Amino acid sequence: MKKPEPLNEGDQIPDFSTTDEQGAEVSASGLRGNSFLLYFYPRDNTPGCTAEACGFRDLWSEFKGKKTKVFGVSGDSIKSHLKFREKFALPFPLLMDEDHSLAKSFGVWGLKKFMGREFEGIHRMSFLVDESGKILKAYHKVKAKDHPAEVLADL
Repeated sequence: MKKPEPLNEGDQIPDFSTTDEQGAEVSASGLRGNSFLLYFYPRDNTPGCTAEACGFRDLWSEFKGKKTKVFGVSGDSIKSHLKFREKFALPFPLLMDEDHSLAKSFGVWGLKKFMGREFEGIHRMSFLVDESGKILKAYHKVKAKDHPAEVLADL
């Protein structure tokens, strides 16, 4: 097991294709021409992940005003994503990454330590991407509750 090696500012995002919790395809090529945020989070319905998601929800109109799409990404199932999105009225899609390929391609999958255990998982990190697919801002150290306002301030 190794520590994650996340992408950095100035890097081009990897080519990817996945679906959201509704089954709609989302791909790097399909997002060209749009500014967007990919925020990776460990798990649906956990305290930190819920605070972060609800923060983006609460600032949603401001993100829309800045013409920036928001996508949450975790390794949870479609069923879990659907329940999470519905329970908290999240206005943005949650992307599927059950095989962790998206997390690995962005370098956010790796060794974690929690309550004396070591295991592999998704690290809470985000990437603000421009219309050409270049990373404008890489957030490697994220405080779940404060992160949505931090991203908005950078737009």
